[in-house]
Order: sequence, then C-alpha cells, then structure tokens
Amino acid sequence: MPVRVLIIDDEELARRGLELRLREFQQLEIVGFAASGNQAVKAIRKLRPDVIFLDIQMPGLDGFGVVAALPNHLVPLIVFVTAFDQYAVKAFDAHAVDYLLKPIDAPRLAACVGRLEARAVQRTAARDRSRLIGLVSELTGRSHQSVSEAVTRGELDAERRYASRLAVKDGRRTVRLEVANIEWIDAAGDYMCIHADGETHVMRGTMKSLETILDPNFFQRIHRSTIVNVGRVKALRPHMNGEYFLTLDSDAEVKLSRHYRDKVSLFAN
Repeated sequence: MPVRVLIIDDEELARRGLELRLREFQQLEIVGFAASGNQAVKAIRKLRPDVIFLDIQMPGLDGFGVVAALPNHLVPLIVFVTAFDQYAVKAFDAHAVDYLLKPIDAPRLAACVGRLEARAVQRTAARDRSRLIGLVSELTGRSHQSVSEAVTRGELDAERRYASRLAVKDGRRTVRLEVANIEWIDAAGDYMCIHADGETHVMRGTMKSLETILDPNFFQRIHRSTIVNVGRVKALRPHMNGEYFLTLDSDAEVKLSRHYRDKVSLFAN
C-alpha cells in the first residue's frame, strides 16, 4: 500500500523539484500540493495524507503554524524542508519524522523515505487495530476493553471474527439484532438500513465495515449499496445489461448489479 504524500511549499519551483525527486520512489504516492500554510491545513483535512513534506518559511502561516492548526488526530507524519538549519531543534520538538535541508541530497532523501515507510507501516497497523476494536465494539455491544483484550490474546479471529448480533442504537435504547434474522442491508449516505423481521433499523456505518464482520458464507455484497442474506433469496430474475433481481422470502426485491454478476451462481443453485 503506497504512502500518500502532500507537498507544501510556497515556491512553485521547489514544489516541482521535490515532486520529481519523490516520484523516483515507487512506494510513495503524491496526492496533492499546497502553496501556503492555510492551503496546507485545508488540504490535510480533505486529503488525509500519510506524510507531508512541509516547508518551514512561508508567508502568513508558516510550517510550525500548520502543525499547530491541526487537531491531533489529523496530524500526519511530518518531514520539514528548509534552507536554514537553525530550525532543526524546533522541528524535532514538533515531532517531525525527519528534517531536510535545501538543496536536498539524494542519499539523505533516500534515507528519509526509508524512515517514513517504516513509520507509516507502524502507524497504519496501530490505526487499523484501533478501528477494528471500535468497529467490533460498536456492532456487537462488547466493551472496548473486552475487544482489545481479545485482540491481544489473538482470540478475536477465532472466537468473534463474524458477529452473531448487531447493536443498533434507537433513540436512548440499544436494539440487539440477531444477524441470522437480517434479510438485506442497503446504504443511505453515511447510514445503513438493516431490514430484519419486517422492520428497518438504521445505524451509522459503511458497507465495507459491515462486510468485515458479517460471515460471507451467509451475506454477500450484490451492489455497491446492498448486502443480502443468501439464505433469504427465493428467486432470481435476469434483467438488462447483465443485471438481476433477487426476490427474498419476504417478497422484497433487490438488484444484483452487473459488477457483481459473478455472484449469480450463489443464488442459481
């Protein structure tokens, strides 16, 4: 997985020069540029890069001001870039991964990229673990501590890889849905509509997050915004352009898009 990079410098030639140098490293993906501190803050909020190469001397909001303007959870890995070495100590006080002096030396840049890649892998692993714990906790109703301890013991995959119940908030109460009773799920913006036992329950989340905790032996994605319980499908009807309509045992109909037509065999037997 490439390390996503944002280049921040008020000088166009400096941005272009650094871009050309960084494109030599296949493990990096340049996702954007910013020509000022204020642009940088907006770009970081929007693009969520893994790493920023950040010029220190910029008019208005300088490099240190950019870091100070970001909430902690949005601060990416930082490489400060400057023509003046008197900023070095302050740069590392700002928790920079590295500090490059202009003009940038090729071996020094290669060492910096190697350091960045290692740190990005560590950060991604920690972030993924945190997301997994939060997701399983939210959807199963288990406490964060309980799920975290299970992950540490290596028990999560063996015991609770797939959820048997979902915890759905309904006002001030939490409804626990038996996963086996779910017929189908469709997306509505940032929310999921879960259809079960003749009722529709709404929960915040994404299709991708639900896919990670629903057993694929029973639940399959049939559209970018639809997951269906395979066991609840009673009929399959072809439509145009390689699409199909699936009729569920509740008589509801859902569409299987042509991008998922490789799943047709699951319902045709």
